[in-house]
Amino acid sequence: MLYLMTERGEQFVDYVDNLRTEKSEQPIHLLVQKFTMASISACAFGLDLDEDMYRTLNRIDKMIFTPTYARELDMMFPGILKKFNSSLLPKYVSKFFDNLAQTVVKQRGGVPTNRKDFMDLILALRQQKTIEGTKKLDSEKRRIVELTDSVIAAQAFAFYAAGYETSASTMTYMFYELAKHPEIQDKVIAEIDEVLKRYNGEMNYDCLNEMTYLQQVFDETLRKYPIVDPLQRNAQTDYVIPGTNVTVKKGQTVIVNTSGIHYDPKYYPNPEKFDPERFSPENEKDRHSCAYLPFGTGPRNCIGMRFAKVQSRVCVTKFLSKFRVEPSKNTPLVLEYDPMRSVLFPKGGIHLNILYR
Repeated sequence: MLYLMTERGEQFVDYVDNLRTEKSEQPIHLLVQKFTMASISACAFGLDLDEDMYRTLNRIDKMIFTPTYARELDMMFPGILKKFNSSLLPKYVSKFFDNLAQTVVKQRGGVPTNRKDFMDLILALRQQKTIEGTKKLDSEKRRIVELTDSVIAAQAFAFYAAGYETSASTMTYMFYELAKHPEIQDKVIAEIDEVLKRYNGEMNYDCLNEMTYLQQVFDETLRKYPIVDPLQRNAQTDYVIPGTNVTVKKGQTVIVNTSGIHYDPKYYPNPEKFDPERFSPENEKDRHSCAYLPFGTGPRNCIGMRFAKVQSRVCVTKFLSKFRVEPSKNTPLVLEYDPMRSVLFPKGGIHLNILYR
């Protein structure tokens, strides 16, 4: 799917170029959100993002990421909404994704094309006679999954919901930190220029993987701003927490405070400082594997981790190949977070000056 992302990255740079000719100060989150919406639309649905689609997805955004009493109720009493034939989301959302999936499947005649996007993968999977689902518990019997239109719509929804806002917020915080630390930004830009020159300006998967310092900046951004926090896990067995008389019972849900771990000086000295060197190979090798949890860990880690990393690096690389960012008069010195968002989100957004390099 990389070619789909890079095409959207080039369109994104042109879009930013047109905006900043009128005004250099821009709300950075709204900008990168345009890229991630376009990228997800292309990679998940095989569609180009137009203004109508953008307005619709923006409306859906508020429905997905605004906390509700229904969500709290379902967390306290799992399954209660189903018993009352209700849902966490308004009918508008399910209807939109149902119609979208049916339209794309019909356009492709129910068979994969050569786009190699998410819908192609789903349609190729549907051609298999038997699809085995993931067991939720080891004791469960083998689960056979039928890829009906509604299941395909659900996968498209999950791809969209998990893939666009998390990446947009991550890049917003990354640009904010680069604006505050021009020496780090200079180092990232120098690496991008040097690696792209080696690949004759062509962005491919190997090229992105050689941008190791950019990856360190990405990791440090998510260390300081874990977008999804806290994490939830269900205990598989009874477990006594070492040094205490507290037993976590089998089946109980454990809430993991990601920020508490990411800001623990035992793992990250001077945790308030933005320091990508924390993730250099020599500094990372002796750190506990669970001291960094922006995507969770183990078999239940984030299924979209690689997609998110590639999508974000494509956008940042394309952007910093032409522009740089600096604080504006409206850039907040201290960030406040919006309590009415389900993911870590800067209240009021973040304005930065976008300058030509």
